[in-house]
Amino acid sequence: MTGRQRHVLVLGGTTEGRRLAEALAADPAAWRVTSSLAGRVERPRLPPGEVRTGGFGGPAGLAAWLRAHAVDAVIDATHPFAGTMSFNAAEAASATHVPLLALRRPGWVAGPGDRRHPVASLAEAARVLPGLGRRVFLTTGRTGLGAFAGVTDLWFLVRSVDAPEPPHPPLMEVLLDRGPFTLDGELELMRRHRVDVLVTKDSGGTATAPKLAAARELGLSVVVVERPPVPGGVPVVPDVPGALEWLRARTA
Repeated sequence: MTGRQRHVLVLGGTTEGRRLAEALAADPAAWRVTSSLAGRVERPRLPPGEVRTGGFGGPAGLAAWLRAHAVDAVIDATHPFAGTMSFNAAEAASATHVPLLALRRPGWVAGPGDRRHPVASLAEAARVLPGLGRRVFLTTGRTGLGAFAGVTDLWFLVRSVDAPEPPHPPLMEVLLDRGPFTLDGELELMRRHRVDVLVTKDSGGTATAPKLAAARELGLSVVVVERPPVPGGVPVVPDVPGALEWLRARTA
């Protein structure tokens, strides 16, 4: 690419966002990359380039930031369940006429033998659990535990990167860990804790997919919270090469 350096804002916090920042930072003559992290993880893996942490103050605040920092394109590489940020980005990009792309890893596809129970929300997951099992492996993150606080007669193994805060289920053991995980490790964990139902979000990707394979092998029920849609009119690519191709086409 010739000409001036293009400024790309990556709304990150995911493996894909970090890999995109790495790819852009490798060509500093063409790209200036700023990654924005929500700040919900205490010790995040920082991408190369410039990094900012925290919110923008809603769509208007993000639009003002895009103008003030002469941003040429925005890549929404947030977690598939970070719905508020995605809609804020769509509104801000529309207001400033800055091109916006959503980078979303593909969702998980059910395979033969899966005992999958799709639900629309964490609250719905809490409602269906009593009919599926008694010992729950909960892998939906620490911020949504309040949805399960009223489930008082089931035991929960909660895995998260940082320690959860109340409200949370009364019968709970916390496992602080960060992926990627292995099939053998997930099988051992589920067997050791006598798990009979898994609760997860349809986050996609390979880092946490082994828990689904382990649940299939053990014949466990899996409650899957389906991901919210990408804002209307926003193009979507499934991987970093697709995002780089889009960037080159839109900022040439």
